[in-house]
Amino acid sequence: MRVIDDLEVTRVKPRKVAFASFVGTAIEWYDFFIFGTAAALVFGKAFFPSLSPLSGTLAAFATFGVAFVSRPAGAIVFGHFGDRIGRKKMLVFSLVLMGSSTVAIGLIPTYGAIGLAAPVLLVLARLAQGFAVGGEWGGAVLMAVEHAPREKRAFYGSWPQAGVPAGLVLATLAFLLVEQLPEDQVQAWGWRLPFLASAGLVAVGMYVRLKVVESPEFENVKRNKKIADFPILAVLRGEKRALGVGILTQAASLVPFYLVTVFVLSYGPKELGISRQTILLSILVACVLDILSVPYASMIADRIGARKMLIYGSLYMAAIAYPFFWLLSTGAGVAVLLAMILIITIGHAVTYSAVAGYVTGLFPAEVRYTGASVAYQFGGVVFSAPAPFIAVAIAAETDGSWALAAYIAAACAITVLVLTLTKTAKVNH
Repeated sequence: MRVIDDLEVTRVKPRKVAFASFVGTAIEWYDFFIFGTAAALVFGKAFFPSLSPLSGTLAAFATFGVAFVSRPAGAIVFGHFGDRIGRKKMLVFSLVLMGSSTVAIGLIPTYGAIGLAAPVLLVLARLAQGFAVGGEWGGAVLMAVEHAPREKRAFYGSWPQAGVPAGLVLATLAFLLVEQLPEDQVQAWGWRLPFLASAGLVAVGMYVRLKVVESPEFENVKRNKKIADFPILAVLRGEKRALGVGILTQAASLVPFYLVTVFVLSYGPKELGISRQTILLSILVACVLDILSVPYASMIADRIGARKMLIYGSLYMAAIAYPFFWLLSTGAGVAVLLAMILIITIGHAVTYSAVAGYVTGLFPAEVRYTGASVAYQFGGVVFSAPAPFIAVAIAAETDGSWALAAYIAAACAITVLVLTLTKTAKVNH
């Protein structure tokens, strides 16, 4: 079998490939996150006006969560073709699908105009978004990791990971600009602008992605005729342990991140009296810093190992959970910003930076797109999708801070436990 060595990998300029993955991922996650922001701020009134404010918020968050139902389906379908015909083609298609469904959301009439059809169309478009994201992460990460020297795979794999906070920065900035409009205009039509703007961003992403070359490891699989007929069956038969580890490893990064970036947008103004602008601006600053802290944390992961980095990051996130909500409860702008920096800029970086290198390393190249994508997306179903909904229920039934912090700590405990029990991973087959 011909093995592609580090010198060959270096010649394909991994920085350019990683940058292309970063740009495309940032745009796709912008599309994904503007839905979460709109669900917290607008969708309750626009699509569920007959419900009480609490029920409307829960219904809006439920529409946010349905995307996580279709993400595993996207992972399986995109993974199948990504492992059979190539990573690059699937990345381009996922970007087109995401952009189309996002623009469609911006064009859907509200409940007042077309009745029940409005939330139905909203859910269908959200399902399409989830399907597209289901194929995005695996392809973007593999293009970056499989072009990289082996000793720097956590670093290059972190570039598309940094696309997540970058997408959130773009989404938050878009809604900060929309929030400058009078409230009645925001509710009437202003919320549509960030969704419609996706058309221009997707054009930029397409230009960048079409210039990258196919993964050298996938080309090696083709040359050696090792392409799997049905990658998902191969994963389920031979990689069940890796799949379970890949799913559970993400608890410490996903639960806190979605609590902060989705749930807090509603919880802060309604329960703590913090202005939307203060929360949005604090998230924006923390995420801008997170774009830089994710690659920096990944360089540490390359030195000490991705597994250790994930364990240390999970312990930090559990420790910072209650101080985060305490700072938030003060309502002071500086305290809110500090809280966001502690849990997003630092916490998210140290728990999320090493995920790409660790999870992709669990699977052999011939089924890596499918295995890594399915693990990541099922992690989203289990930990991300219900997080805002569960947090709303917890806050409604308790005094909030301690119970919400305990929820985060429990998620971190899951990650620490599975990584402690998993002493070694089949990294870099």
